[in-house]
Parts: sequence; C-alpha cells; structure tokens
Amino acid sequence: MALKVRASLETLVDRKVAHTVLRDLAQYPHWLDIVHSAAVDENADSAWIIELRGKVGPFARSKRLRMVRTSDDANTSVVFERSEVDGRNHSEWKLTVFFAGGGDDAEVSVEMFYGGSMFGGGVLERMLADQIERSRPKLIELLSKSI
Repeated sequence: MALKVRASLETLVDRKVAHTVLRDLAQYPHWLDIVHSAAVDENADSAWIIELRGKVGPFARSKRLRMVRTSDDANTSVVFERSEVDGRNHSEWKLTVFFAGGGDDAEVSVEMFYGGSMFGGGVLERMLADQIERSRPKLIELLSKSI
C-alpha cells in the first residue's frame, strides 16, 4: 500500500537559503526526527546512507536506505530517491522538497512517498504526518541559523 504525506510551512528566510540547507540530506537529522542519521556515500556524488527510525506506541521500526538527489532546482524543488546498489528490488522511497514564494518568506513543502507494503499504511501515514508537523520549529530554527 503506497502512501504520500505532505506538509508546508512559511519561513522567514530567502528561498535560496532554504534550498542551500535542504538540498543536503546530512542536515535532515538536525530537524526531522524520523531521519536518525545521514552520512554522505563516499562512493557517489549526491548520495547519502540514511537511517530512518520511527516509533508508534510500543512498536519501533528502523530502516537503512541509500538515497540519491535526482533533481535539484533552487527555484522549484529538490528530489531524493532511494537508489540501492545491491542489485535487488526495493520499495520506492522518495522525498521531495518544494520551494515557493520570494523575498524573505519562502514557502517550503515537504512530501514523503513510500511505495512499499511492509509498513501498515494508516499507522505509517500518521507517524510521518506527525513527524513532519513536529519538525516545523526545528526546521525554522535551522534555516534561521543559516542566514
């Protein structure tokens, strides 16, 4: 069961500042709790090894993914997609960050897509939505420090 979760927020920073921070997955553990760690994949440009962690009630899940930046346009969006190198088929994971607005009040929208069936759809969808909502203050703080 595929799922997609999207949330938006108004920032008090220029779109280019938001783009500079959000095009680097290594910054995500600082503001998005579900991204527990993100390290640059030394074997490829624009690739990271990330660990996702989530907890719903007494249940905790952890998932390690290799993500690659597949699109990067400071005016519109940055896209990261799962791209494993082990030769096996894997569920699709995609993270898209959209940029809008101008001046010093860019709008940032984060969309997460999971195309697999391993996780319970409704539970995972609620967890991702909660994670994105709770991340807003941390993201605003991180962007403000980057000015």
